[in-house]
Amino acid sequence: MHLYLHIPFCRQACHYCDFHFSTNTANKRAIVEAIAKEIVLRKSYLPDSPLETIYFGGGTPSLLDGSELDLLLDTISGQFAIAPGAEITLEANPDDINKEKSELFRKAGINRLSIGIQSFHEPHLQFLNRIHSAGEAENCVKIAQDAGIFNISIDLIYAIPAPDHGILMQDMQKAFALTIPHISAYCLTIEPQTAFGNWLKKKKIKPIDEEFAAQQFEMLISTLAENGFEQYEISNFARSQQYSRHNTSYWKQEPYLGVGPAAHSYNGTSREYNISNNVKYLESLQKGLIPATVETLTVADQTNEYLLTGLRTKWGVQKTKLEFLSNKNFHLLHHEDIRKMTETGWIYSDQDSIYLTASGKLFADKVASDLFI
Repeated sequence: MHLYLHIPFCRQACHYCDFHFSTNTANKRAIVEAIAKEIVLRKSYLPDSPLETIYFGGGTPSLLDGSELDLLLDTISGQFAIAPGAEITLEANPDDINKEKSELFRKAGINRLSIGIQSFHEPHLQFLNRIHSAGEAENCVKIAQDAGIFNISIDLIYAIPAPDHGILMQDMQKAFALTIPHISAYCLTIEPQTAFGNWLKKKKIKPIDEEFAAQQFEMLISTLAENGFEQYEISNFARSQQYSRHNTSYWKQEPYLGVGPAAHSYNGTSREYNISNNVKYLESLQKGLIPATVETLTVADQTNEYLLTGLRTKWGVQKTKLEFLSNKNFHLLHHEDIRKMTETGWIYSDQDSIYLTASGKLFADKVASDLFI
């Protein structure tokens, strides 16, 4: 079982981000108290089994102070059993990580940090409107390690406009020097409801160069592999099998509860979506109501979601699970598509599962959608 907490606050809006957050932190304590209340109200959503992972996402969870973090963790431990060795992750921005905060995280029980570095190159950070500096990007990892937190993931963004691939290569070399076990690398995308989306409409910036992005992706994969990182999901790379256990649970369709504004939950047969509005979320919880929309998943929904997420991973999709989810229709519908994709070199299979090839990873969403039922 898994628990996700959405902390919907940021100090500054990044130009590319379309996640739900607010830069007005006036009601941060009240929202945290509402999230704690939601945890109590929704205890029965998950089966009575220990939590294997807890994930503080956002937004910027590193904005939480010690009392807020303690309130949430105390509430969780009061409602759920927590498995020995559970992975407890907190997303952090480099500018929030200092000696005191890092020690606070460790003492609170946080044993994994996911740090939104994005780039070690100052002009790129300014282009993205990141609040931290290149110096902070490097120093924050060392500070966390000095505090005793060694299970660290960093985010990098590629396909940022540049004359060549030199900056991305420098970003990776700096990451390698920090001896971190996990890197998440995401292609820069321009979403409509963002500053970049607005600028694209006004032709202030150019669309992402897809050929440049593909070249950077291939360079990322090869360079990370040469330095001991395994690509276990299309955007995620780990040394020594130090995978993100929480994110892996999503890709394997394990049940999870999401609390906080805009958080999602999944129990195997339905999804629930909390309202993406801090004020309305707060008002609902103050009345003891959970502001969630429930979506019952059809046979097609469950099969297609498994294809979309599972194919992205090193574990691929299990043939028996596809047949089970699709009421034994998957092979009947797609045996010819599978043959063609295998000949094209996008997928391969063994007795148990179907996997993407290296070239197939460049077309992961298309492969998945072509196999939808």
